[in-house]
Amino acid sequence: MFNDVSTASLKVSVAGLSARQTAIADNIANIETPGYQARKVKFEEALSSAVDHGRAPGSVTPTVAHSLEPTRLNGSNVNLDEETLSHIDTTMRYQLTLRALDSKYGLIRDAIKGA
Repeated sequence: MFNDVSTASLKVSVAGLSARQTAIADNIANIETPGYQARKVKFEEALSSAVDHGRAPGSVTPTVAHSLEPTRLNGSNVNLDEETLSHIDTTMRYQLTLRALDSKYGLIRDAIKGA
């Protein structure tokens, strides 16, 4: 019931999006730090591949890589415009994912209550 493919995928998505939000916050906080390399979190392709090939979505973990953005004179490669857009996109995806999980758990609550 709690380990079906959709619930497991949503849980992985929440973890991945949360990690991405943390990376974005770190990137923005370090925008003026000399030599700081922005981090990017990826998990969507691995999650999609796992589901497509019948593997357990729970086995997917977010990966963190350094951004390939060009560096500025101080050696930092944080792009504020990109980070801002990524933050907005990630926040919307996170909220949507939480709503989907809440809806799934709401159906279970209703079934238990007998509503």
